[in-house]
Amino acid sequence: MKALVPVADGVEDIETVTVVDVLRRARVDVTVASIGPSAGVTCARGCRLTADCTLAEAAATDYDLIVVPGGAKGAENLSQDRTLVECLRRQKASGRWFAAICAAPALVLAHHHLTDDLRTTCYPSFRDRLAHPSDERVVVDGNCITSQSPATAMAFALKLVELLCGAQTSREVAAAMLFAA
Repeated sequence: MKALVPVADGVEDIETVTVVDVLRRARVDVTVASIGPSAGVTCARGCRLTADCTLAEAAATDYDLIVVPGGAKGAENLSQDRTLVECLRRQKASGRWFAAICAAPALVLAHHHLTDDLRTTCYPSFRDRLAHPSDERVVVDGNCITSQSPATAMAFALKLVELLCGAQTSREVAAAMLFAA
């Protein structure tokens, strides 16, 4: 399984790192791709990340999953990237998984009409931007997975593992981290 996690300055630290870490624990081949010309990204709370490559370099590859981290500024930056929007449109059209957490379901997915026909969730202050909002912590509708906040990042990441690798693998990864849902 292959996953793409696009990043930009301002992405939420916990949401980004948790998703990458948990997917890699499940042996998913994760590519972290910066939308900017350099690999360096400064997260919302000041953590510095070094992406594996740029999104321009990663965009030609097909992924089983694309996960968009939140953080209001990061989601705004990601939303403005045409390459990412095209990747997400192709992902949805192909029936492959696409996901977003926190501000990203509203500022990226809904903003570009990728979830007009889907039930989704996001950080509560952005809820009014969703076509079919839900109050659930993690929502799966069609080939889209959304979640609410840094506090739901672990449940979100484990749901991604479940959908990509199966429920048993998700339980094993959770148990190894001593995570109780």
